[in-house]
Parts: sequence; C-alpha cells; structure tokens
Amino acid sequence: MRAVKGMKDILPDEISKWHRLENAFRQRAEAYGFREVRFPIVEPTALFVRSIGETTDIVEKEMYTFTDRGDKSLTLRPEGTASSVRAYVQHSVQAREPVSKWYYIGPMYRRERPAKGRYRQFYQAGIEVFGDPGPFVDAEVIDMVVGFIASLGITEVEVLINSIGGPEARESYREALLEYLAPHRAELCPDCQRRMDANPLRVLDCKVPRCTEIAANAPSILQHLTDEDRAHFDGLQETLTVLGTPYRVDGSLMRGLDYYTRTLFEVLGKGEGLGAQNALLGGGRYDEMVKSFGGPDTPAIGFAIGLERLLMAMPQGESDSHVDVFIVAAQAGVRGEATLLSRELRDAGLRVESDLRGGSLKSQLRRADKINARIAMILGESEVERGVVQLKDLQKQTQDEIPRPEAAKRIHTLLTQ
Repeated sequence: MRAVKGMKDILPDEISKWHRLENAFRQRAEAYGFREVRFPIVEPTALFVRSIGETTDIVEKEMYTFTDRGDKSLTLRPEGTASSVRAYVQHSVQAREPVSKWYYIGPMYRRERPAKGRYRQFYQAGIEVFGDPGPFVDAEVIDMVVGFIASLGITEVEVLINSIGGPEARESYREALLEYLAPHRAELCPDCQRRMDANPLRVLDCKVPRCTEIAANAPSILQHLTDEDRAHFDGLQETLTVLGTPYRVDGSLMRGLDYYTRTLFEVLGKGEGLGAQNALLGGGRYDEMVKSFGGPDTPAIGFAIGLERLLMAMPQGESDSHVDVFIVAAQAGVRGEATLLSRELRDAGLRVESDLRGGSLKSQLRRADKINARIAMILGESEVERGVVQLKDLQKQTQDEIPRPEAAKRIHTLLTQ
C-alpha cells in the first residue's frame, strides 16, 4: 500500500521545519492582532461553486467532491476563504465586533497535476480581515506577509499589485476585453473559449502558452477604474511607500478565483529550488462575498500562502533536535533508575529520551549524537549510590558530576546559553 498520488507523508525528521514555520506564522499574525480560527475540512459543495466560480479550474477540474449517505454533495476544502466567510456569516460575528482579524493553518485539497512543491493534499496558512474597507489595511496585510517571509531568511522576493476595481469597472473592462479577444477566439484553448462567454477575465489567468501570449497584449483593467477605485489603489501605493515595502504594479495580474474585487497582490520567490512556478502566495480584496452569502455588506481582504512552497524557498538551517537530554544507563542494573530520572526531568519541562535496550555506553552516546541531543546524563551504579549524575555537554564536549536534585536546574541553564 502506498500514499495516494500527490499526497505525501511528513515524517518526524522533517516535522521540526514545519513547526518552526508554523510557529513563525502564528507569532507574526498575532503580533498584528489576528486570532486563530479552525473550520471543517469538509464543506457543502455549493459553498465553493458559489464563491470560487463555476468557470474556475478549481471547480471544473480539481475539487474532491463526493455524495454522502444523506445524498448531499460534499467537498474537501480547496481553499480557506470561502469557509472563513461561511463561518463569519453563520455565527453573526459582525454583531459582536466591527472588525474581525482571523488566521488559519491547515490542509487543503485539489486534484491538480502534482509538481515540485505542489501536492493534492497541501498546507496553507492564511489571514482574513472583515469590516475594514482599506486601503490602509490592504497595505498593512501586504507589509505583514513580506516581513514574515523576510523573517524566514527568504530575501529574494518580488511583490506585484493590481486593482480590478468594483462591479462597474469590471463590467466596462469585460466589454473591452471581449472586443480584444474576439478576433483571437479560434487561437485560444477550449477552456478559454468557454470562459469568454462566462467570465472573460479568467482568460488572463490561463497558463497555456498561446493564451498567455494573447493575454499579454490585452488592454489593462487599470484604464477602466472608477474615480473611487483609483483613489483606493492610489492610497494602497502611497501607504506601501510610507512603510518602505517594495512593490511593482502589474496591470495583467489576475487571480484564479472569481470572488476578488479591487486590490490583488502576489509575492514571487526567486530561489532556484522553487522550479518553474515561483509564486509563494496570492491574495486580495473580496468586498462582495459576505453579502452574497446572506450576511451584511462587509468589506474583506485576505491571502493564502503555501507552506510547501515556503519550505522550499527557506535557506537550509541546522538540523533541529526533538530532545534536550538523552539518558544513558551505564549498567543494566540501573535502567529502572534511569527511567525514574527521565520522568523527573520531563516533569521539570525538559524533552527527554533514552535507549534502555541494554546497549553499551559507547553505543548509547552515539545515539545521543545522532539525534542531536545537547546533553547526555550518564547514570551508573556508583552514581545511584551517591545520589549524583554525570552531565555531559555534547556540544562543548565537557563533563561534570552534579547532585541529582540539581540536574534539571543545571540543564535549563545550559540550554539558555
């Protein structure tokens, strides 16, 4: 038996990197006032069809959808924003607070072609802000994620921004885009030919080479913004400049989901490990979705970041250890005391491991080195009789005999040095 294609196991020797990344995201998000939210992995299929859009690749080709025993169509969540909005409306959150700032971390599911750093079960971290119309919050969200990426040691990134305006601007642009695309219709891929009738803006997000060439010469949506849309986009750029966050306006930037309005942004990585697809994250504003779900008229903005992509872009650091102390039983007769010492140290808040299979002193110390333990505590019959332990600092290659009751305190001191 093997894992499902496009889904992978994350084994213990990898998980420390995931913990470091997830903890860094939590700390950054909470520093900006965001609070964690968790929602179901399975949602009604209609939630994603309605929010993401019937003509998107996700809905048309990629969702894991099934009918349950109650004859209801359910889907493994392919992204987090729709679930966030559903939860926000269902629980009438707007009645308790004027602005809500949420973050989430968890698995998503899309049956797309597996590629480097892209899986069918993949992990995302994201944020959502409800109730603030921007543009200042838009700039702060972009600045927050750029700072988070920099804190991971990823320095070569490019921030792209665009505005697709509100309904009025999009309708005006739709007409201009259709006029441009009409002579090229036969050259477009079959999917884009259908999209021309349903949502021509989706043609601009197609990755088929010929469609990309045609889209490159399409008129810019920035020429169709209303005065209000333009003021919002100008405010975003001015605030990013004040914050010192570098960016580039890209009038061709489109996101692959139908729910976006006004601000769009994307962060690209430049590391060689990312492969051909170098997008680290994308996001934008979706001011109309809450209302379309039956909630009040509520502006919103968010982004989602692929954790696998970040792990590929992060510089390689030193390997982490999952233990602080390795307990070594020098003779078979002290293995019971070694077990008791392990518990004493764990009760003191330390991560402790031992190998009590009866190996030699040398083999046990070799195991301590292999798992990158900082300290080895050696316990023999003489030490048990005298109430002491041998504390070996494996990093500094020093060894001291200390009273057993002082062991936890000494170890904590060494670990902070």
